[in-house]
Formats: sequence, structure tokens, C-alpha cells
Amino acid sequence: MNEYFDDFYNYEGFGPSIKASIPNQETLDFYKDRLPERLIEYWKEYGFCGWGDGIFWLVNPSEYHDILQTWLQGTEFAKREEQGIDSYYVIGRSAFGDLIVWGSTSGQSIDINSNFGMLFPTDNSTDLEEDGETLTVDLFFATMSKDPLDEKDVDEKLLFERACKKLGPLEFDEMYAFVPALALGGTNKLENLKKVKVIEHLNFLADLGEKRVMADIVAMSNELHKK
Repeated sequence: MNEYFDDFYNYEGFGPSIKASIPNQETLDFYKDRLPERLIEYWKEYGFCGWGDGIFWLVNPSEYHDILQTWLQGTEFAKREEQGIDSYYVIGRSAFGDLIVWGSTSGQSIDINSNFGMLFPTDNSTDLEEDGETLTVDLFFATMSKDPLDEKDVDEKLLFERACKKLGPLEFDEMYAFVPALALGGTNKLENLKKVKVIEHLNFLADLGEKRVMADIVAMSNELHKK
């Protein structure tokens, strides 16, 4: 275990992994030239699995391909794929259905908040080019923390541990969902959370309304510093 993953596993308390499914050789071969070698090394060692008792999941991108296309449809990211500028893959998700997206030329460049239909871009192409894929993946894990993956209730209190205690731990294909959905006027309360199948619910949320692409804060900051 390298020092970066040790930070993720021990210091931030994401380890050990749970509900692991080891990818087959066909999957490994397919993503060999599409995703960083370091990420695939972690797949081989730990599998597609949950971390931090299931607050974060490393996932098989192929299982999320169709839902990702639905979320990206009509956005600048879909155009970038059509033009061959970038290719996007879901590499992880939270217990509440937020998706972490890797771009082949932009690195970990999109976070999708499925509950509110918001896409948060962060173009890391410069970092990817300067640091290389291995260090970029290492830093992705080393800088991860649990709170941003969690959801808060109406009183600004974190929900994951309470949801896990009340509803039980998640299976690999499950997530905690607000019912009714927040986009339909639901309220972010513990009693409104249910365990649901993740892909089916993400499709449901994607169909609720227009997706909003938020500002790339990092890019804006970089531009301001150039001036």
C-alpha cells in the first residue's frame, strides 16, 4: 500500500473495503488503454467495492455508461465526446447517488449531484498533463474525505451513519434515496430515506428535469490569477 492510498485507507478511515466484486479479465482489458493504470491496479487488488462502510463505492464504469450518457445529454461534455476531445467514465459514487466522473483528457473532472440535477465540472487536464495519470489518481484517493460524500438533513446534520443504522448497510447495487425526491419537493430528513436500486433510481432522477452545469470554480480562479 503506497503512502497516498494509506492516507485514504487509514488516515481518512475508508478501509477496509466491503462487498467486493473482482473484475474479470475482459473488463480489465477493455479499460486498459481507457483509464489510468493505477486505478486498474486498485481494481485488481480490491475489486469494485464499497469504502467507509459504503459511503463511497468504486464501480464498474460499464454498468454506469448508459446512465452517464443520460446525465451528460445536451451538455458541453456530450459535445466534447462527440468531437473526440474527451471520453467520460463513472469511476465512483457516493451512498446517496452522487457520481464521480473521470475524463480521459481532463482527469477527475465532473461530479454529478443527482439529487439536485447539478453537474460540477473541474477541468484537471493541466494537472493530468503535468503530474501524470499515476500521481493524479493517487492524489484523488489521498485527498478524499467522507463529509463531502455525505448528505445533510434540514438541520445540517450528516445523514450517512444514521441512515446506515436505521436502514441497514448498503449492498453494492443500492443507495440511500430521498422519497419523495428532493427535485419533486421532498425534504432531506432521515425518515424520508429509503434503500433503492442505484441504477434504476439514477435513471428516475435524470428524467425529472433539466440538468444544470455549474461554474468551474477552479478554472475561474485560475483565470483570475492570470490577470
